[in-house]
Amino acid sequence: MASERRATIVITRPAGQSPGLLALLAGAGFDTLDFPLIDIAPVADDSSLRAALDELYLPPDAPARYALVVFVSPNAIDHAFSRLGAPWPADLPVAVVGPGSVAALTRQGVHAPAHRVISPSADEADPRFDSEALYAAIEAHFGANGLEGKRVLIVRGDGGREWLAERLAEAGARVEKAAAYRRVLPEPSMRKWERIHALLAGLPDGRHAWLLTSSEGVRNLDELAHEHLTADEIVQLKRTPLVCPHPRIAEAARGAGFDRITVSGAGDERIVHSLEALFPLDLARASAQAEAGRGSGDSEAHAQASASASTGASRSASASSPIHSPSAPTDAKPATAPAHQPAQSRMTDSNDSKKASPQPNVTPPLPPNTPFTPFEQQKRRGGAGIVLLWFVVVILAVAAGAGAFVLNRKFDRADTEMSQRLAQADEQNADLRAKADQAASATTALNTQIIQLQGKLSDAEAHSQALQQQYQDLASNRDDWTVAEVEQILSSASQQLQLTGNVQLALFALQSADTRLAATTGPQVVAIRKAIAQDIDKLKATPTTDLTGLAIKLDTAIEQIDQLPLAGEAPIARAHAQAAAPANSASIAAATGEPRWKVLWRQITSGIGQQLSSLVSVRRIDNADAMLTSPDQGYFVRENVKLRLLSARLSLLSRSEPALKSDLHAADAALARYFDASSKKVQAVRDLVKQVDQASLAVAVPNLNASLAAVHQFKRGG
Repeated sequence: MASERRATIVITRPAGQSPGLLALLAGAGFDTLDFPLIDIAPVADDSSLRAALDELYLPPDAPARYALVVFVSPNAIDHAFSRLGAPWPADLPVAVVGPGSVAALTRQGVHAPAHRVISPSADEADPRFDSEALYAAIEAHFGANGLEGKRVLIVRGDGGREWLAERLAEAGARVEKAAAYRRVLPEPSMRKWERIHALLAGLPDGRHAWLLTSSEGVRNLDELAHEHLTADEIVQLKRTPLVCPHPRIAEAARGAGFDRITVSGAGDERIVHSLEALFPLDLARASAQAEAGRGSGDSEAHAQASASASTGASRSASASSPIHSPSAPTDAKPATAPAHQPAQSRMTDSNDSKKASPQPNVTPPLPPNTPFTPFEQQKRRGGAGIVLLWFVVVILAVAAGAGAFVLNRKFDRADTEMSQRLAQADEQNADLRAKADQAASATTALNTQIIQLQGKLSDAEAHSQALQQQYQDLASNRDDWTVAEVEQILSSASQQLQLTGNVQLALFALQSADTRLAATTGPQVVAIRKAIAQDIDKLKATPTTDLTGLAIKLDTAIEQIDQLPLAGEAPIARAHAQAAAPANSASIAAATGEPRWKVLWRQITSGIGQQLSSLVSVRRIDNADAMLTSPDQGYFVRENVKLRLLSARLSLLSRSEPALKSDLHAADAALARYFDASSKKVQAVRDLVKQVDQASLAVAVPNLNASLAAVHQFKRGG
């Protein structure tokens, strides 16, 4: 029968993970098409998985040791065990979802009774192998609060369902998750797609079904179908029978649009039985089987009929020859054995009855006759005795009745008392049993609380010891750390002092170091503080130069350069013809005694001279370069002066007095040569340059060698 194929089953499990199912389907007469919808690949970064697996081998009394490790699938088991460097710890429980994971653990050498393997029970008629059933098995194993405060590791693929992790976290466990593999969407080959197209088109035999074993496989099938199938083929695919081992997968398939879904239950055998129910044998083959069964049944019936006939003949033969007793009457019927008793037994019973019957028929002799005594005579003889006898009998009966009544009353009272005592005893027993149950529950809860408190107390003691050790380390190294910090402060202050000459910053650093050392006692610390105090006095006695003020003056001069007039750009007032008003010539002639025409001539010639002199302005310029500078070249003159002043500012901040003097002299010479010396703005800028030039930078900057030497001596232990 296995040579005739029922239908084609499309297997969507990852490649190489269904050898047992393929064998069962082949034995049941199904063709199979391997069409994986999920590929299993290693994770890109397994550092977190390796770190979690390394913690499996912590000592049993370690507080951070895992209390339970959960594997969500056989793939998680295979990928995790491939990274283990030692056998699985015998005292570490393992929890798995279904029989496939149990078989995977067995292949890795982890099985009962050497190890504790927790999985859902398979004793029910329809067991469920999912996260809900696994959580119930874990709770039954550890108790309601058995994992509170303990670490639980879940080894799974990347992503996945979070239901089990959330329930364990709600139960108080510290859940950690590690990815052992990742799921990849495969790309089936063109040959497999051609086979799918042929099945959906009904060529040559379109009877087929899909086996979907995960919700992700349902989503991948829907995605691939929209990429590779036509609209009609998608409709045909949605009408194709699906077999799912779990209701959750069936819900996902129903949400994707599939309408012929069968939930088989977990296990390859249930899947095959569901497929056999979907695709029964053809009627012709069924009738051939029935005909073959009918022929064999007729031969057996004929044999049974022959045996019955022979048995009936023997029974009739034995019944037709009864054995009678000699003393039996001739019309008596023979005694036959029951119908179910065999002939041999009936023959034996007849022989026994024959032996038990007596041979002769003899009548025993009669006893002799007694003499006849009339009734009245007997009455007279026994009258007195009978009266006395009846009197005694009555007395005894009354006494017996009275005694029986008294005993009955006593028995009733005793029975009532006994019933009351039994009822009281039952009530007391019920109360004691209830109290005992309450005490047992309270004891169990108290023991659980004590265990939890002991665990918390152990954790608290461990934390306390760690804190004490850290405090001791801090107390022992506090002076060293303080001195190291002071050394760093002094080194930075000394470098800044030598580079920039900033005495105020160095003074602030020394005062900060002295403040830090004030909280520490010890003769060596006192020596360091004395050296710091000496350096503070030297810094306070050092004359300072206001570098900031000088830099501000240079910045002001630089900002005003663009507004200074060049020597050839001095503003010239607009010329206007001006002349004095003519005086009275008659009065002047009378006063001077000159002729009037002379006075008038003088006035006319002086007025003409005044008019001509007001039209011409004459200035003296000693430097011819200023006159030869064009407006375009004036821009470069100003920029050169600003560059000189900026260079002087950098020399000032770096305390380079020769460079500062050189730049200031060059800038002042350019101001005097190319700019208008009569301008007040030019004079103000030159005054700022001269003020900076007159400031002296030749100040001896002290060092902090005394403080640094004291710190180094403390570190050397001197």
